[in-house]
Amino acid sequence: MSCPQSAVSAQAADAYVTFWQALSADTLDGMEAVMAPGFRFVDPFNDVQGLEAVRRQFAHTYRRLRGVQITVHDRAVSGPTLYLRWTFAFQLRAGGRNWSLEGMSEVRFDPDGKAVAHIDHWDAAGQVYAHLPVLGTLIRLVRRRM
Repeated sequence: MSCPQSAVSAQAADAYVTFWQALSADTLDGMEAVMAPGFRFVDPFNDVQGLEAVRRQFAHTYRRLRGVQITVHDRAVSGPTLYLRWTFAFQLRAGGRNWSLEGMSEVRFDPDGKAVAHIDHWDAAGQVYAHLPVLGTLIRLVRRRM
C-alpha cells in the first residue's frame, strides 16, 4: 500500500505564484527559492531540465520579449501538484506586436515545497501559429474544413 504524497502547502503555492507573476530578467537569480535544482520546464516550444538550463532559456526569452506580464487568474491544488490558469502578455522586441496567450500549468512539488516541474498547456496552433502570415492561412483553412 502506497502513502499518498503530501499536498502542496499554501505557503509553497503562494511563494511560487508570487515568483512566477514577478518573473523577469532581473529575478532569475531568485529561482532557487522556489525551484529544486533538477527543475524541468515544458511548454509547446521548450523542454528544459536543470535550474541552470532553465535560467538560460528564460534569459533568452526575456532578451526577445518586452513588457512581459504574467497574470495568474486561478489556482487549485491536488496532492503535490499546483494547477494554474494564467495569461502571458508580451511584445516581441522585433516587430513590437502585442501578444496575449492563455493557458494552464501543472506545477509539481517535492516534499520540501520546491517546484520540480512546470508543464504549460496552451494552444500554440490557435494562439501563435494561426497569427503568422502563411501558416495562419493554412491553419484557418484546415479548421474550416474540420
